[in-house]
Amino acid sequence: MEKTLTKKDLADLLADRNGLTKAQAADVLGTLLDAWTDTLKEGGSVDLYGFGKFTVAERAARSGFNPATKEKIEIPASRAVKFKPAKALKDVLAQS
Repeated sequence: MEKTLTKKDLADLLADRNGLTKAQAADVLGTLLDAWTDTLKEGGSVDLYGFGKFTVAERAARSGFNPATKEKIEIPASRAVKFKPAKALKDVLAQS
């Protein structure tokens, strides 16, 4: 069975484990996410020791095609977030 951990779940967990109200925990989580987003937006990286590292990858413009019509299209350059898991996380997952 696949489990999905949502932003609300994280806020609830923060509240329960740290004696915060749910509103306070949601504010803390929001602050963290804003800081990570701003850092990545500026081209930086977010390194969470023991978990992994988030970086921004530049994707060059390229040619592609519409699979439905087979028509050629130009795909514009873009930026995407990449995640590289830490060894500790890989080890935990390998044991599952």
